Amino acid sequence: MIKKIISTILIASVFFANASVAQTTTIVNPILTGFYPDPSVVQVGTDYYLVNSTFSYFPGIPVFHSKDLKNWKQIGNVIDRATQMDFMGEKLTRGLFAPAISYHNGTFYVTCTDIDHEGNFIVTAKNPAGPWSDPVRVPQVKGIDPSLYFDDDNKAYIIYNSDAPDRKPLYSGHRTIRMYEIDPVSLKVIGEEKQLVNGGVDLSKKPVWIEAPHIMKRNGWYYLYAAEGGTSVNHTEVVFRSKSVWGPYVAYENNPILTQMGLPDDREDPITSAGHAQFVDGPDGKTYAIFLAVRPYEGNFYNTGRETFIAPVEWKDDWPIINPDSKEIKYKYTVNYKEEKQKDALPQAGNFQYTLTFDKKLDPALLFMRTIDSSSFSLSGKRGLTMKLKPETIMEMGNPSFIGKRQQHLYCTTDTEIDFSAKSENEKAGLTVFQDESHFYFIGKSLENGKPVMQLYKSGADKKSMELLAQQALTDGSKPVKLRIEAKGDTYSFYFSKGSQWELLQDKVDAKLLSTQVAGGFIGCLFGMYATSSGEQTSNSASFKYLKYSGNDPMFQPAGK
Repeated sequence: MIKKIISTILIASVFFANASVAQTTTIVNPILTGFYPDPSVVQVGTDYYLVNSTFSYFPGIPVFHSKDLKNWKQIGNVIDRATQMDFMGEKLTRGLFAPAISYHNGTFYVTCTDIDHEGNFIVTAKNPAGPWSDPVRVPQVKGIDPSLYFDDDNKAYIIYNSDAPDRKPLYSGHRTIRMYEIDPVSLKVIGEEKQLVNGGVDLSKKPVWIEAPHIMKRNGWYYLYAAEGGTSVNHTEVVFRSKSVWGPYVAYENNPILTQMGLPDDREDPITSAGHAQFVDGPDGKTYAIFLAVRPYEGNFYNTGRETFIAPVEWKDDWPIINPDSKEIKYKYTVNYKEEKQKDALPQAGNFQYTLTFDKKLDPALLFMRTIDSSSFSLSGKRGLTMKLKPETIMEMGNPSFIGKRQQHLYCTTDTEIDFSAKSENEKAGLTVFQDESHFYFIGKSLENGKPVMQLYKSGADKKSMELLAQQALTDGSKPVKLRIEAKGDTYSFYFSKGSQWELLQDKVDAKLLSTQVAGGFIGCLFGMYATSSGEQTSNSASFKYLKYSGNDPMFQPAGK
């Protein structure tokens, strides 16, 4: 009998040990690779929803869904109708800054700033996949990065970055955090604005760019946490707390609670510029921070934009500490709950590859410039994506015939097959790797002296023209051609194929030209299908059969971190 009991205990021990192992999940950073900055996340039951900035790309503000904070599937976009908003005439690094998503009493809310036109606005939806309402402006809220907080008594507040007191900054970058009460139904502010934070943690040290504020409540404390230092290498996350939602808020003595400043510059596979965080409870009930950071390939050079990362949060003496076990953000974290994969979701983390086909609908991750012109493209299983050649170019601030996807790896390859015959030297169609209006490369088909050619262009120094880097004659311009752009950190290489063999058009051009360090701004590179008649009207079109992407960064290899 005793042997039987011992045997039962051993079997049960093995079962529970195996069950424990089965519940372990490894989360790989970034959880969203590529140009997915300024993340905001909300938990509704067992579901998580996350949004990011898109600036002047359209559709605006992607909405992702997850069950485990690891596997994310894009389920829609907040700004997906031209009647809601467009960004015509705006530089691509302007447009929509820093959305925040929240939920209350059956309604989803997204607050955001259209930096040059609409200012701060709110949109709502019953289903986070959409449709979302038309924007409701909140003109009293002057500044950027608004977020909503719903208190236990159902009162709502809008918190945001604003000017220095009396609009008289003591130094460059002197900002404040302010708040209004707001009616969650009418979306109108109530009462007077109140300043919650002046400058940052310590005004005497001249802190800059206090922004992206959020409020949460825990154990009777209201926590106001925000980014400080600007969204580059000096980026940090800081926290304050109060017993009242209106303050006064006292800064944590051990701020910042997240930064990558002060780490060795020569560390392997560095992650930098971390901040702009939001807290969320995981499936295990523990707190996690979702935030932005970057992965440079050298110094502060990166082409993939600001990406979305995750790290655990530890509460110590009723203060939150992000990534408590080490200052260095890790590429992998182990959590004690099960993984829940998303059906039919494109991969977003680690190394991956996929092929987009264009037989029924465009993937929601694909981006246009500033608005959508549905008359300029069509989809069919046989020809794929057919794009009309438009007079607009990617150097201008209109709506060229361009559809792009994010560069999500430092080392990656993008292929397409194009069916296009130019009728004049102004007509060009192909594949571009694009940072902004004046920083890009473009490989495409065209004509030179009436003869079909493959051409590689680089954005011109005058920001209004393109510089021809390489050209090669085609014997038959009527046949489809495959195009390939290969990224290897600080270089891009460009290939084409008339059959089964790839031919090199230009090897190892300077990728730093397309880095945020050189170009400035807040966006990341896209690989874009592009067709233009360069200022002329035409009835010609180009068809793209597929868009294939493959990323292979060394930090995601099994032997890596």
